[in-house]
Amino acid sequence: MTAQAHREITPLSPEDSFLVFDRIKDDFDFPIHFHPEYEVNFILNGKGVRRIIGDSMEDIENIELVLVGPNLQHGWELHNCSNKNIHEITIQFHNDLFDERLLSRRIMKPIKDMFDRSAHGILFSEKISQEVTPKILRLSKIDSIDYFLELISILQDLAISRNQRLLSSYTSDNKNFENSDKIKIIYEYVQENYQNKISLNKISELVNMSPVSFNRFIKKRTGKTLIEYVNDTRIGFASRWLIEKDLSIAEIAFKCGFNNIANFNRVFKKSKNCTPSQYREEFSGIKRVL
Repeated sequence: MTAQAHREITPLSPEDSFLVFDRIKDDFDFPIHFHPEYEVNFILNGKGVRRIIGDSMEDIENIELVLVGPNLQHGWELHNCSNKNIHEITIQFHNDLFDERLLSRRIMKPIKDMFDRSAHGILFSEKISQEVTPKILRLSKIDSIDYFLELISILQDLAISRNQRLLSSYTSDNKNFENSDKIKIIYEYVQENYQNKISLNKISELVNMSPVSFNRFIKKRTGKTLIEYVNDTRIGFASRWLIEKDLSIAEIAFKCGFNNIANFNRVFKKSKNCTPSQYREEFSGIKRVL
């Protein structure tokens, strides 16, 4: 995907805080791109538009609200949407708008944790999307410090909302989305060793835990078993290589740590709702850059 993505230069200057783009259109085509700014994207009347964030590719519903972290590749295309009045509001703000000292304050913890998770892209529930719609619609109509206060209010509402879903199985860098030294150790170890067999005993020892305690820990912190966590990492790399590299599916499967092509196909389809071949074909037509 990197070869097809474009590094977007946003209109934000160092003196700006954030920008709001508010528009109604009958065409919707944002080819894959990335930028160091955070981006909140709100879409109304866009059912059938296809959203690509990292290695996630889905048709959206009538109302859509996502947060994309810095340098995570993303794009939208009209795809199956036939509406002629798609309302799209994009909010972009510098990745250092909220500095580390501010984010370290207890009151900011929900927002800080959300920013960490946004490295994967976050899809918010329909319920919270509807609830914050009035605030988002107001953003392009207010000025001065009210801009900033309203943005913080929106981010807080999103941060504490329920039923958030992470979209991409990989991130744009090695920053982990969990605020935990143990999780960082696990993340780094899996990133470095996903091509090989990963032993429960070995990885448990790395974080000074028994295998039983480790299983409980990783399930609680990630919502996945160790096998599921490792396979997600492997599928993340496989998804990128299906797009970026001229390798056979079997070669990619073995390079990602699967020693059985049938198992790779099964795990891939469960994760992406399509076969590796279908996934490669879906992305083959997305070649435009900004």
